[in-house]
Amino acid sequence: MAAAIPVVPRPAAAHIPSEPFEVDPEYVPQEVAFPSGYAAGTIVIDTAERFLYFVEEEGRARRYGIGVGRAGLAWSGTAEVGRKARWPSWTPTPNMIRREPGKYAKYADGVPGGPSNPLGSRALYLYRNGRDTYYRIHGTTEPWTIGKAVSNGCIRLINEHVEDLYERVTVGATVIVLHGKELLSGSGGAGSN
Repeated sequence: MAAAIPVVPRPAAAHIPSEPFEVDPEYVPQEVAFPSGYAAGTIVIDTAERFLYFVEEEGRARRYGIGVGRAGLAWSGTAEVGRKARWPSWTPTPNMIRREPGKYAKYADGVPGGPSNPLGSRALYLYRNGRDTYYRIHGTTEPWTIGKAVSNGCIRLINEHVEDLYERVTVGATVIVLHGKELLSGSGGAGSN
């Protein structure tokens, strides 16, 4: 049974239309065929196609639509969920501040968790060899960016969707980030119902 398509109100801002929009049904969480060979509990991210797969059992996964930030597009490989946070705080990286000081310097001391925080309602922190990679799977205050390449951020989901994922994922879960064709040529590919 397909999930209801949420209607998300857009916040009023000069560059953002204020009328509500519907999330493309393709990006609503759904069960799909996923003959990958990955263990249940693994997260597989296809940055080219803008999907995150949470492997549930052999041949099946829960698929989420994602937005992929510049950092997410540049990175691939394997990591693990090192920690999880509800309503996480956020601090721009030194590179972000250097690149766009007018936009990020004012947040150098961080932004507390809450509805206006860029990481949204939940975050999964990706680690490699016990060290924080500074890559995140997180919610977003800009749900209309799902399905797109966006300027900043790592892997973003609509807040309600990242909350669903957050409840399913355990600390220590394997995360595999691939770029499209790697997914199809890797462990057997993926397809929807």
